[in-house]
Amino acid sequence: MNTIEQANKVFTENWGQEVYYGRCIFLSWYCERGTCKFCFRSTIHHKVKHAKSAKRSMASILVEAVLAKNLGWNIEFLTGGYGIYPFEELLEIIQNVNKILEKKVWINLGAFTKEQLEQLKPYAEGICASIETVEPKLHDELCPDKPIKPYSDMLKEAKALGFKTSIAIIIGLGETNIELLHKFIEEHKLDRITFYALKPVKGTIFENKEGPKSEYYADWIAKTRIKFPKLEIIAGTTARRYKEANLLFKAGANAITKFPATKLFGTEQAETIEQGAKEAGRIFKGTLTKLPTLDWDKEIDALDLDKTLKEQLKEKLRQYLQAMEKNINDK
Repeated sequence: MNTIEQANKVFTENWGQEVYYGRCIFLSWYCERGTCKFCFRSTIHHKVKHAKSAKRSMASILVEAVLAKNLGWNIEFLTGGYGIYPFEELLEIIQNVNKILEKKVWINLGAFTKEQLEQLKPYAEGICASIETVEPKLHDELCPDKPIKPYSDMLKEAKALGFKTSIAIIIGLGETNIELLHKFIEEHKLDRITFYALKPVKGTIFENKEGPKSEYYADWIAKTRIKFPKLEIIAGTTARRYKEANLLFKAGANAITKFPATKLFGTEQAETIEQGAKEAGRIFKGTLTKLPTLDWDKEIDALDLDKTLKEQLKEKLRQYLQAMEKNINDK
């Protein structure tokens, strides 16, 4: 039995057949660090385009929660560039997302202090740390202003406070030692991990390289699934890599993420992901292709939100739905 087949067997024995789409909600595009050498936020073009003061509006953030709830998506986590929102503003955003979803969410917004974690406890189910790579030398080279230790300490503190914990890493940076990753998972008693495949970004040291081959990427996922049968594994795939979704599910991923589901809703790419889940023997929760028949205004009116915010949310939602319907009609 090869690695993928073994991982597939381990997944179905421990998780059944259901898989899902995990939506990351970005709160901002700027980052006060902005020095990770693979990241689009480190490029001059990005820093010119996205000023530190450029934050998403509350309505534009919450509209994604409304869509996720009604399309059967899970919110993977709230994320974005570090150091953009005062902590009080972050709490308000998280509270409003909770009101829409009627449950706690995961947070991936940097290294929080114990005091901040305690304030997050009523609203956050889990804490994720974007470690990028756990290999020390490689990490120090690629993320000079984002050391591992504060995130490691936060994960241990969060676990002690009763949070679920997770990390996000990138495959294709030059990693060589999967055992170090597995040791990190064990040491921190993680509940979840998100894998991303490197996307070479113009203006970074990786711009002339290719992202990892799907087989290599899936191998890291499969070996992690075999080692940790109960670990929730989320795998990123993009508009360029979407055909690999079938392989990622077979490798033991509980979910795919990073796919631009609103922009590509109802497209051939979205259909391919749903079909890939089916071909992998999975049942895909929710939809990337069919809009439900709903009174969307009524959905928003029922929310425990400020009246002005509700009207802003309705307008933003109409814009999203029009674009998604156009994709379906143009197909």
